[in-house]
Amino acid sequence: MPLRLEDTRSGERRTVRPRPGRPVTLYVCGPTVYDAAHVGHARTYLFFDVVRRFLAAEGTPVHHVMNVTDFEDKIDHRAAELGLTWRALARREEAGFFRDMDAFGILPPSARPRASAFVPEIVRVVEALERTGRVRREGDLWIYSPPDRPLGENFPNDSELARHAVVEPDHPFPRREGAVGEFVVWKRQDPPLPSWKSRWGPGTPGWHLECYAMARKLLDLPVDVHGGGLDLIYPHHHAENETALALDRKPFARLFVHTAFVLQGGAKMSKSTGNLISLRTALARSSLGGLRWYLLSTPYQVRLQWNPRALEIADREYRDLRRHLARWLSPGAGGALGAAPVRGLAEAARRDLEEGLATHRVIARLRELSAQLARDPSERVASGERSAAREAVRAVEEWTGIPLVPLRGPSGRRPR
Repeated sequence: MPLRLEDTRSGERRTVRPRPGRPVTLYVCGPTVYDAAHVGHARTYLFFDVVRRFLAAEGTPVHHVMNVTDFEDKIDHRAAELGLTWRALARREEAGFFRDMDAFGILPPSARPRASAFVPEIVRVVEALERTGRVRREGDLWIYSPPDRPLGENFPNDSELARHAVVEPDHPFPRREGAVGEFVVWKRQDPPLPSWKSRWGPGTPGWHLECYAMARKLLDLPVDVHGGGLDLIYPHHHAENETALALDRKPFARLFVHTAFVLQGGAKMSKSTGNLISLRTALARSSLGGLRWYLLSTPYQVRLQWNPRALEIADREYRDLRRHLARWLSPGAGGALGAAPVRGLAEAARRDLEEGLATHRVIARLRELSAQLARDPSERVASGERSAAREAVRAVEEWTGIPLVPLRGPSGRRPR
């Protein structure tokens, strides 16, 4: 089945189309590993997890790469506070991040390369950009200045993107006045800070180049789907795309897909500001299924105001549905209901996901099913219909990653 997603670069809904004989290539920008993942991260990775699950369930394999940014100014600052080396902190937080993702049921990526392992490739990218004649030095920084491009060829001129772009004020290389589209490609610095040898002296490459180097080597360009949060549109995804246009004469990705923020107190959740709810904390307050239910209940393009009470309600709704399904699907004589309710739901849910990954509509349908099953708690599905009903429920479970199908009959166990 086709999957159509909102492409940030064009502002249009487009079909995910793998190249003949190849899996869909998915590159999702990964963590900068200096502290624990928060719910805002979880929402982004959950969305792309559902993309993967839906495509795979419909027979389309996916090759998914998620980078790990293991050297960066924020890592250096945090490591200094803790009395650790940047590498020790990065390894510790990387392990914690993937433990959190596993606890949340996020499928592991096909590859999770570290930026530090790709520095030789990134240096070659900087050398190639320098050969364009558009790299200049300003003190300890080497800066690439892109050429003017036709309307819509890259992000800065794209009106659809400009409406969404968010520039983080604490970004290590922020956009400077009068420097539209420019980005740092090399910064001189010495050990014990991250530092590698180069023709420009010891230092570190600009952050934006790591994803270009990794995607080009591991997936080939353009990737089919590239994603992350809204804050990555500019400057990060702009810089990746500009590098691809300059060196490969083609865009970084066919589709750029971005998820909206989770807010707390009206402000974006952020590790750097400390305004966050960690994923571990959220999972301590809710089941895996309940947290997925809550985060999938709002369209991914819409900002979500974190609400502990709403999470509690979502977890209860999820547990109620799971209990109703366990009773409805339980074996034994006397069942009279057909499988039609869940078969119809699964067909409608497939259409919802195909057209823009409308998970909020799927959750609404599950709520309606739960209410329908609750109206007659004595009924069970007929024995001849039980297999079809179970498979329909399992399909929705497979697409969303929300555990729905009971392994046995009704259970008081806390669902994962």
